[in-house]
Amino acid sequence: MKLWSIVGNSQKLDGGAMFGNAPRALWARWVQPDAHNRIDLACRALLAQDLGGKTVLFETGIGAFFEPKLRERYGVVEAEHVLLDSLAQAGVSHEDIDVVVLSHLHFDHAGGLLAPWAEGQGPRLLFPNATFVVGAAHWQRARQPHPRDRASFIPELPGLLEATGRLEIVEGEYAKALGETVRFRYSDGHTPGLMLAEIVGPERDAQGRPHGGVAFCADLIPGRFWVHVPITMGYDRNAELLIDEKRAFLEDALARDVRLFFTHDTDCALARVTRDEQGRFGTTHELAELKARPLAA
Repeated sequence: MKLWSIVGNSQKLDGGAMFGNAPRALWARWVQPDAHNRIDLACRALLAQDLGGKTVLFETGIGAFFEPKLRERYGVVEAEHVLLDSLAQAGVSHEDIDVVVLSHLHFDHAGGLLAPWAEGQGPRLLFPNATFVVGAAHWQRARQPHPRDRASFIPELPGLLEATGRLEIVEGEYAKALGETVRFRYSDGHTPGLMLAEIVGPERDAQGRPHGGVAFCADLIPGRFWVHVPITMGYDRNAELLIDEKRAFLEDALARDVRLFFTHDTDCALARVTRDEQGRFGTTHELAELKARPLAA
């Protein structure tokens, strides 16, 4: 199996919103805001080739589905569908993808499912041969959003996914489309039913648990700076719950040597977890990109 970090369309969002109750004096040390207080964000996907014999894409980024006025409002930088170009650089097209795993359906994680905006045309779904894997609790949220996060969803997307006949709604640890190659756990702090996918490592620890895998952190941990447990986003539904979930997630990743894959970090795609003498989590062995990297490397 080979892993690729797949760059999608980039985005600029308000730094204060991205760092919640952390003061600008703190987060501006980590990332430089522009004149409008916005910071640069990646929308990175993870491609796994020959994962149980399948080509699997974890998320699709924000894509290029917004009309020009909304693209500017939401800080989407590129007009073209960058994800498709990045897939081509890895030697695949969207038609080659067997499974798309969606942690949740907020537009900056699922918008890449759609074709680029075109005048006079409605949303059109790409990935014609893929099974779409979505968590059950979040699927209900996407169908009936709360007023607080309604703007984060693409209204037409649930119907488009259902119409394919290739939608798999997952409730437990495993999906039929992936067997036991990918294990899921769930988080409610950012959005109900956020599905966290772990590509299961090739080894087992002394307790028989999978060891050495890769976890797609989605919006539980958008990047390295959010590994620090108290740091949350203003977009999170329940910051205190997210902090508790994040701490448990990081403790488990550290114990089982599960590496973290970040979607929104502009400079880091993959890292290992560390914890210092004061108990503060951090990262090491940071990689900016993955190009046909073996899981066990």
